[in-house]
Amino acid sequence: MPSQQLIRTNCVGAAWFEYITVAATSTVFVIHGRSRDHSQVVMAEMCRVEKRGRVYLITLTGTDEHRLNPALLDAIRSALAGVRSDAAASGGSAALVVAAEGKFFSNGFDLAWARVSPSDRVPLMVSALQRIIADLLSFPMPTIAAVTGHAAAAGCFLALSHDYVVMRTDRGFLYMSEIDIGVPITENIMAVLRAKIADPRTRRDLLLRGKRMTAAEATARGLVDRSVGGAAETVEAAVAMGEELAARNWDGEVYASIRKGAFREACRGIGVAVEEDEAEMKKAASKL
Repeated sequence: MPSQQLIRTNCVGAAWFEYITVAATSTVFVIHGRSRDHSQVVMAEMCRVEKRGRVYLITLTGTDEHRLNPALLDAIRSALAGVRSDAAASGGSAALVVAAEGKFFSNGFDLAWARVSPSDRVPLMVSALQRIIADLLSFPMPTIAAVTGHAAAAGCFLALSHDYVVMRTDRGFLYMSEIDIGVPITENIMAVLRAKIADPRTRRDLLLRGKRMTAAEATARGLVDRSVGGAAETVEAAVAMGEELAARNWDGEVYASIRKGAFREACRGIGVAVEEDEAEMKKAASKL
């Protein structure tokens, strides 16, 4: 087994990561989370980041439902910050893939955790997720969700917030469950959903009917870019797509700027600063 060298430790919120170089060609971040409940501190590995060639792969670890509570959300944001930092230091173009272990990509917010104190905890989860979506919409490289299991409610929203979606065909569905469980969708999240679900009928079926869409149907409706066999094949296909995109050698900051312009309403709704025309022209001139 190749040797591992701990480079540094960093943190965002309640999460921290160990930055490890494995041999000379790959990098792994092990993301840990810390949550406090009923006077107990629980610490566990939350997600892992690998670098495969020019593709960063974030994997939500474990076989649970990957419920989005502040600990996991902070861990994901730490992973994104680590990828952004490493990519800036490494130079060159790259791509990002986000996947998960187990039968769930994410089953949405941690409602059991939130019910202890809804007025305090729900806003914490929503704001933490919004920060992650803002990170994705301003990320300086193409982003791909490898939907390796069920993606429901906030988990579905997280998947659709990527530039591309690859989904497994043998298990899992996209499901916005809010209409079924009686939970409203905030306007800033709805702004992103309007941008990402362009077809009104598909938007209606997903949001107002609570339709559970398989990979085949989601692909036919344009929500998913590619559907493949099982979880491993889905990750492989997403990484291959990432390599193809990274091979275009795009400027990451230009890519992020164009994305923000293409999804201006979504970016403004979620809190991402969008440059005005004059600033964009000055930036364009500086690239010539």
